[in-house]
Amino acid sequence: MAAARPGRFEGLTVLITGATGGFGSVSAAMFAQEGARLVLSDHPSTPLDEVASGIDGEVATLAGDVTEDDLHARLVALAIDRFGGLDVAINNAGLSHPRARLEDVEEARARLVFEVDLWAVWKAMAAQIPAMDTRQGGRGGAIVNIASLAGIAGAPMISVYSAAKHGVIGLTKSAAAENARRGIRINAICPAFAKTPIVMQGAVKAMMDKGSTQEEAEAFVSRGVPMRRLGAPEEVCQAILWAADPLNGFMTGQAIAIDGGVTAV
Repeated sequence: MAAARPGRFEGLTVLITGATGGFGSVSAAMFAQEGARLVLSDHPSTPLDEVASGIDGEVATLAGDVTEDDLHARLVALAIDRFGGLDVAINNAGLSHPRARLEDVEEARARLVFEVDLWAVWKAMAAQIPAMDTRQGGRGGAIVNIASLAGIAGAPMISVYSAAKHGVIGLTKSAAAENARRGIRINAICPAFAKTPIVMQGAVKAMMDKGSTQEEAEAFVSRGVPMRRLGAPEEVCQAILWAADPLNGFMTGQAIAIDGGVTAV
């Protein structure tokens, strides 16, 4: 009988922020299935321990707000202390704001979106890159930032979110160029609407509150998608794992749309 094939991430340590969200929890389970050791983080008010307990594999957790000054340094330290280093980071934590014209977005909410979706990604990479650069054996690493299709094109009624995600792509491309010779690959995944809590409890719920059925609401939200449906979290997470895969060693600085064909037309 042939021996089982080792997973793509066997022996590697993967850090995931926003680990209880749609992409976070699904990608965590998929990384674990491929042999990764996980460091998971999310806001203290989320069920982080519940997500971790459902994963078959080695997991360390640290709850915290991604806008905290020292959280990302502490997450990297946890990866090094528990597992000997950091190989992959998935900067997934994010939030949006209620749909509104630019001038009607509350300033406090706008500042929070920038702090969580952009500023925290900068903080995260500033902690992650030095750890990957000094990894034993000089094997570099991979960072995948979760941006959005709204970071590639304009997004009416979610202007601040769109601006923050444009910023994430700018950080991704700039850091990728800076670190290419170090063997640290940095890419961004840019999903269109998918069946995650942020979409189902946001845009879809808003339509249902107006009297639509869930099916009608999903059809309305995905009306501009050539595939005419919302993405599944698993479909987006397949792209996340592909971007982080050590065998995908020549791709860096890319913003990859997972969008059901939106950018094709």
